[in-house]
Amino acid sequence: MKKIAIIGAGTMGNGIAHTFAQSGFKVSLIDVNETALEKGMNTIAKNLDRMIANEKISEADKTNTLANISTYTNLEDAVKTIDLVVEAATENLELKLKIFETLDEICSESTILATNTSSISITQIAAATSRPEQVIGMHFMNPVPIMKLVEIIRGYSTSEAVTNTIMDLSKTLGKDPVEVNDYPGFVANRILMPMINESIETLYNSVAGVNEIDTVMKLGMAHPMGPLQLADFIGLDVCLSILNVMYNGFKNPKYAPCPLLVNMVQADKLGVKSGEGFYDYSESRKAEKVSKQFLK
Repeated sequence: MKKIAIIGAGTMGNGIAHTFAQSGFKVSLIDVNETALEKGMNTIAKNLDRMIANEKISEADKTNTLANISTYTNLEDAVKTIDLVVEAATENLELKLKIFETLDEICSESTILATNTSSISITQIAAATSRPEQVIGMHFMNPVPIMKLVEIIRGYSTSEAVTNTIMDLSKTLGKDPVEVNDYPGFVANRILMPMINESIETLYNSVAGVNEIDTVMKLGMAHPMGPLQLADFIGLDVCLSILNVMYNGFKNPKYAPCPLLVNMVQADKLGVKSGEGFYDYSESRKAEKVSKQFLK
């Protein structure tokens, strides 16, 4: 397996492309938006520069990594001779089903189709293809070049051979793959998102403020960042989408998103990506300033 295609040049897509390219794979980075591709490549270059500054890689490593990535706006041109496609588009079921239906039609019969979905059923996505045994979940963690974990999710029909191939491939990237079963939220988000949602409920019920909630979890539970800061980092729209997938999948009220989260997403207060969430990022991407709506 030498040629990899990544669909989506956003935060997760460019991170996955960076990781494969740095490991020596030839990568096709695909996005319908040329501006998104340029932004994604700029992000990869900046992250490589940061690694150089931290003496983790050399200038030659950066040059080789960037040379391993080709960008495309046309899906069919990008996947003709690809061994593996990793879809990292928006967390939207209809969009993912359409992408996989198209991939099934234009990719080689031997191509493995993977999705970076953080919560949507692999079995449901695989059903949009004629090769469900070759469809699998590869849930990378953000930031992809740094985080070691990859959740490997088998759909109902995913073959043992494909699972083993992707497990081994993840190890060649320097990752620690963990195989999990196909249920809403998998493991990471089934545990993480209720914690984030309960943190938002705690704020919504005026138990404590933004800083206070995050400080308790950082100092008391040894979390590297507080749950509200983490929600901002992930994107409140993504958090809401994952909670809705779990709520609809389990029909359990414990997964129902907090009304405050719903309102913030509707108001386009999405966290770091929009410049404001629980914190104000207008002056810095660090969570140093609480959004004015949550100030006492």
